[in-house]
Amino acid sequence: MTAARRAREPFATRWNDNDQYGHLNNTIYYQAMDTAVNAFMMREGGLRPDGDGPIALCATSSCDFLASAGFPDALEVCIGVERLGRTSITWDLAILRAGEDDPIATGRFVHVFVDPASRRPVDIPVAIRTAIEKLILPS
Repeated sequence: MTAARRAREPFATRWNDNDQYGHLNNTIYYQAMDTAVNAFMMREGGLRPDGDGPIALCATSSCDFLASAGFPDALEVCIGVERLGRTSITWDLAILRAGEDDPIATGRFVHVFVDPASRRPVDIPVAIRTAIEKLILPS
């Protein structure tokens, strides 16, 4: 995994993220990825989930777990774009310990932009498209 053409979003672990086995529960990895891409789109592209513009819904997601983490580990989500379509984004994601380059998990999210009322697909807003174009990874 190369850090080039990727953004990094911090993700703080919490005491209750650990499960009875003493490591982060698998659902926390999904929360980290979802939080990171939405925070990025809100900050860099002006996504307003509470507004009247398009929203991004998760159509599919996956995660491969490579190493354990647990509270109080400070994590980062490394964000890249695998595919940018007219109405959807396929995110290429990695979860890392803060300041490190070896992923503890890798994942993929597909977001589809929809009208908040009809839930029908719409074009990705220009500001969001512009913000994420710099994250498109080489094929």
